[in-house]
Amino acid sequence: KGISRTFQNIKLFNYMSVINNVKIGCHVNMRTNVFDAIFHSKVYQKDEAYAQAHAMEVLEEVGLGEYASDMAGNLAYGTQRKVEIARALATNPALLLLDEPAAGMNPNETLELLAFIKQIQRSGKTIIVIEHDVRFVMNLCDRMMVLSYGQKICEGLPLEVRNNKAVQEAYFGKGIANSAMEAGNVES
Repeated sequence: KGISRTFQNIKLFNYMSVINNVKIGCHVNMRTNVFDAIFHSKVYQKDEAYAQAHAMEVLEEVGLGEYASDMAGNLAYGTQRKVEIARALATNPALLLLDEPAAGMNPNETLELLAFIKQIQRSGKTIIVIEHDVRFVMNLCDRMMVLSYGQKICEGLPLEVRNNKAVQEAYFGKGIANSAMEAGNVES
């Protein structure tokens, strides 16, 4: 359907190389069946050549080419997250869903991830991000929607969301002044 996603908890095959993890994302665009795989038919060989080339192309585009032969489980946490996103991109999605991409990251990894996702945005991909790190989303998103207990309480531009009373109360409690949100803001 043209939609690809990542998970809140990283779901890589730790004992496979980075390129093989990304090649898995290519399989949705392949025609190989069980017979082709067992007998290494021409269809299988063509699909495998496509997967290898496309996975490497995606890794190079997102700046991870140097890790292609590394074992995924040996990479730093932030790099593993990027590999997971690269695998999702290998499906050639029209829409990319990122579930808590900054979860568990230290501040440096979060800044690197922010730049990484902005690079993907510039390539023209539509991205929906579910994230609790307010500073991260304020600096990433063009438009935002805030949910509280499953109900939409605000939608709009980051500045509109930041200044919204209902959002402030949901995050900081009733009676907190606008300065609390401003203190957490980072220039875009």
